[in-house]
Amino acid sequence: MKLKKLVLTTALALGATGSAHATNWLQLQGTEPAGSAERLKVWGFIQPQYTYTENTKLKAGPWKGQKAVFNQTAPERKSSNTFQLRRARLGIRGANFPLDSKTNYFLLVEAGKNGITEFDSAVALTDASITLNHIPYARVRIGQFKTPGSEEGLQAIHVFDYINFTNVTDQMMLERFLDEDGSRAGFANGPNGSVSAFRDIGIQVFDWFDVGEWQHSYAFMVGDGNGLNRTDNNNEKDLYAYWSSEWIFGGKGARRQGWKMFAWGQSGKRTLDYTFGNPGKRDFDRDRWGFGTTFRKDKYRAAAEYIYADGMIFNGSDGGAVPGSTSNNGAATASLNINPNGESEGYYVHFGYAVIPQIELDIRYDYLDRMKNVDAAEREFTTLTLGVQYFFNKKTRALVNYEFRDLDAPDFPSSAPQNEIADSMDDRLTVQLLAIF
Repeated sequence: MKLKKLVLTTALALGATGSAHATNWLQLQGTEPAGSAERLKVWGFIQPQYTYTENTKLKAGPWKGQKAVFNQTAPERKSSNTFQLRRARLGIRGANFPLDSKTNYFLLVEAGKNGITEFDSAVALTDASITLNHIPYARVRIGQFKTPGSEEGLQAIHVFDYINFTNVTDQMMLERFLDEDGSRAGFANGPNGSVSAFRDIGIQVFDWFDVGEWQHSYAFMVGDGNGLNRTDNNNEKDLYAYWSSEWIFGGKGARRQGWKMFAWGQSGKRTLDYTFGNPGKRDFDRDRWGFGTTFRKDKYRAAAEYIYADGMIFNGSDGGAVPGSTSNNGAATASLNINPNGESEGYYVHFGYAVIPQIELDIRYDYLDRMKNVDAAEREFTTLTLGVQYFFNKKTRALVNYEFRDLDAPDFPSSAPQNEIADSMDDRLTVQLLAIF
């Protein structure tokens, strides 16, 4: 019944889609000869970066005058002005050639400082999958890999046009795994493992086929729904469904030109040990779905996507404080929060223009209405990002992003503490160098 609902949601959403990269990510990640038919191909990339905010302190609430969590740099949230190695990934991929050219493998590890390694280990496995290409129109992928879903999560991060994800993708799709909902006093409720990194462990049936100038893709997946490098924790499986239709203009690989429409759905359950002030394990639904479009032709790039989230809504920290910090009167400990029954929705719109082959200008607007079903907890995030990319060559580029960030508690007057806390959010400058090898 759940799978039927996912398929129906995906189909209906696709019918409503209309426009950055028109790329088949199912094809590029873990299949050959989309990349190479070699037995072993070593590859990877590094992303050193610098992040700056003004480090405005909280303007109201029990933690007034202390650091605001949203002005600190992830994953440690200790500084607002820092250099870091955002990602450092090394992988191998290939086919069993000459034994079996229809069997592919894909292996990738992470050594950068981010939400994967901060809560896992200094070097963590992100991808490890085998793809069997023996059945026409039904390839089978097994292992740990990216789930079919939102464009920002599914696409390869080393060709991403921006440095940071949109609010809706970062908060609703990049899952944090917590033991509790944050209602227990005196408990910081930190993550019990790494972020999902848009990945799961499971099995996926997928493929693509051409009809004239159009290429259609589909994917169905069953996964554990419990993050990276660990097994299921509640015997409940996550279900994923995806469809895309792309009109191909030309080119190939991650930079091919075309117009793609896509839709997707995800459904599963999560277990919490303490909720609504009471101990005891309880399961809650976690559903996500969305649709969007991407476009790329000559000097122009564009994208738009809508995402809806129902259940297990990441809900920030108490008073906007850094989790684990003590309130000014010593009576409270700031915790991370998640609302098991919340609802959220958001979208983003992106446009890019290559002024010359070496320089691309980008602009993106994104919006998130978090906890839209609870007036007292509802928060609206809006960000306008201006970006510049400079390409030293096809595999090395520099990115500069300036984010005009705004946060609002719409059901409270502007003078209320909730909006004074929201007004503490700074704009953010990020500079990154990317090298692929």
